[in-house]
Amino acid sequence: MPWKNTATWLKLSFPFLHADRIRTPVLFMGGEKDFNVPLLNVEQMYQAVKSLGVESQLIIYPGQFHGLTQPSDLKDRMDRDIDWLAKHLKK
Repeated sequence: MPWKNTATWLKLSFPFLHADRIRTPVLFMGGEKDFNVPLLNVEQMYQAVKSLGVESQLIIYPGQFHGLTQPSDLKDRMDRDIDWLAKHLKK
């Protein structure tokens, strides 16, 4: 319960509480059933940076966990990574 241990809650929430420092475009990708990085956290961070005007995109892979196993999802993720980096890296 956050109200019983504020210091721990603030420590765990550090990235979210400092989202206003993010200026770099962000591509968020995650599996719907990822228990290592729960989708709720990813969606919250996506909404935070999006609301601040930072270019961002959220991709959710249905039925996938932390490590994608579906070959079509693996290919999609790789293609999206390559496209995102090609668009945002200066040559």
